[in-house]
Amino acid sequence: MSNVCASFCFIILVFAVSANCSKTQLGIYEIRKGDFSVKVTNYGARIISVLLPDKNGKLGDVVLGYDTIKEYENDTSNFGAIVGRVANRISGAKFSLNGKVYKLYANDGNGKNTIHGGRVGLSKVIWKVLKHDESKKLPFITFQYHSHDDEEGFPGNLIITVTYLLHAKSKLQITLHAEAKDDEETPLILAQNTYWNLGGHNSPGNILHDHLRVLASSYRRLDDNLVPTGRTLPVKNTPYDFLQYHPIKSRFRKLRNGYKVDYLLDHRNAKDGVELAAVLRDKKTGRVMKVWTDQALLQFRTGDEVRNVRGKGGVLYQKNSGLVLSAQGYSDSEDEGDFPPLVITKEKPYKQTTVFQFLIKKKK
Repeated sequence: MSNVCASFCFIILVFAVSANCSKTQLGIYEIRKGDFSVKVTNYGARIISVLLPDKNGKLGDVVLGYDTIKEYENDTSNFGAIVGRVANRISGAKFSLNGKVYKLYANDGNGKNTIHGGRVGLSKVIWKVLKHDESKKLPFITFQYHSHDDEEGFPGNLIITVTYLLHAKSKLQITLHAEAKDDEETPLILAQNTYWNLGGHNSPGNILHDHLRVLASSYRRLDDNLVPTGRTLPVKNTPYDFLQYHPIKSRFRKLRNGYKVDYLLDHRNAKDGVELAAVLRDKKTGRVMKVWTDQALLQFRTGDEVRNVRGKGGVLYQKNSGLVLSAQGYSDSEDEGDFPPLVITKEKPYKQTTVFQFLIKKKK
């Protein structure tokens, strides 16, 4: 752990960057509240470290990542990044809006679909640091990015911001906001893609021993290319049923490639504020993570795509080294398969709030 902490000290890395960001500093920033610390970078607006105590008071970093910005530039897993404009897959790498067909870059590996916004998306660009407040009461940092018209093939100029804020004793609040700067309508669905391991990113075990609860009675059916089919199915009597706590591993073997599932949360019609979506427990360390969100959908992935990735402190990440619980928007328009969700306009901005709350459960 000392090697990891040393790697992420307050060093601001500055170098020349191209086009949009020629005057933007690339850096690593920290927000801290007591022994609860979160480190982020404006490269992809990523979370790169979350430091928490366990039941014995020992600090541990509970997110997967790298030691250097250069490694994030070569990252293919989008560790800790904001992904979009449209998170997940768009079938056929195209969509139609107001009678016009927009063609996108097919980057999902099989040359058929677009994933996470395209070749670059939002995860491999440098965001402007709008404000960094290190006060003890409500430390936060806000990043901003101007996504231009026709960027990655999407219409419209957007100003996108993400704010990471620490409040209460151990709550990390993530607020995403986007405004259209012209009259163009555009599809948008943003997601925060952190891989969590409550045992510690350098834990010798994996996340399959963790206990999970997801407050969702149904999920979206995906096709063989992981594109939504438009159908929703009940979780009852399936491996996807986490309405009650149970170990992730208990039904894991019934799935061919681990968990990659979009849950339609039971609170998705709630009008105001965030609602509890999921709870994750690691019995060995006593760490508990509650996920609260105002979004309708929660994506759960067990990181089966992560193979032989050299991470922080030289740790070799393998499949199931970390999991993703990513809150996202959902729209009935997705039922048409190739139509991206949540079209925004000048009059209809985008906003998402998700809170990760960390607790310690000690044995009695």
